[in-house]
Amino acid sequence: MTKLYLAIPCYNEEEVLRDSAGKLLNKYSTMMSEGKISADSRIVFIDDGSKDRTWEIISELHTENPVFQGIKLSRNRGHQNALLCGLMTLKDKADAVISIDADLQDDINTFDEMVAKYEDGCDVVYGVRSKRETDTFFKRFTAEGFYKILNHMGAKVIFNHADFRLMSKRALNAFSLYKETNIFLRGMVPMIGFKSDIVTYERSERLAGESKYPLKKMLALAWEGITSLSIQPIRMITWLGGIVFGISLIMIIYSLVSFFCGWTVSGWSSLLCSIWAIGGLQLLAIGVIGEYIGKIYMETKRRPRFIVDKVLDDNEQ
Repeated sequence: MTKLYLAIPCYNEEEVLRDSAGKLLNKYSTMMSEGKISADSRIVFIDDGSKDRTWEIISELHTENPVFQGIKLSRNRGHQNALLCGLMTLKDKADAVISIDADLQDDINTFDEMVAKYEDGCDVVYGVRSKRETDTFFKRFTAEGFYKILNHMGAKVIFNHADFRLMSKRALNAFSLYKETNIFLRGMVPMIGFKSDIVTYERSERLAGESKYPLKKMLALAWEGITSLSIQPIRMITWLGGIVFGISLIMIIYSLVSFFCGWTVSGWSSLLCSIWAIGGLQLLAIGVIGEYIGKIYMETKRRPRFIVDKVLDDNEQ
């Protein structure tokens, strides 16, 4: 039977943690009784430097039932690094690891199908939303635009897939070879290239607490994904520069023809607009290039992506 671990990043999740733990325990108990996963399977919460009682609740859950385990980071490192910590810590303990958010908006009833596809030979199984009818128009428009922009800019991702996925031990070991500091998991996992499949589900409403990905963070995540996985923005600057240079050549020819033909007209407005346009383009180009140089700077430092403070596992009864 499959030894299945769950990796659940948590940041200030005290409002939903116990409710989510109860639902996960019921689901695990059912899968164990049906012989779908082994009795050694575990549910692991990764506390990403929470400021509330999240770690205390994780410790209490572990004391009540050893199926619950915990990893506490030394400080807040962000959702992606917390999830990476869980995946890398569990890769040698489990046959497969499913990552899911603590609010359980992703459907835990798809665990059975994910495990079945893993046993059928898939190393990665993506959880993909089937529809977004529960979202507002603005949320649906921005979310779907998020995936389209990422793919258009060269960061290839699975449409309507976030970080709800199953990864086999083989896939996790392969993923451990990716050493970059600037990470965007939903764009990096497809790079592994092993056999994969999807399961579709309907995302439910959050029971309590606040979303950890408001619009501001979604935009920041999109920019992180684009600049971490693609050089398309720099290429776009090259294309734009070529277009502007071509237009400038045409304008030079037009100006010379106008001068020799006596068509000269006062061009203060057009000159001023041209100066501002070129200046803005140069600042934009410098800014984008600077973003990449900044990432190179961070990569060369080789700082740890996370530091583990405490671990609650089978050796911490």
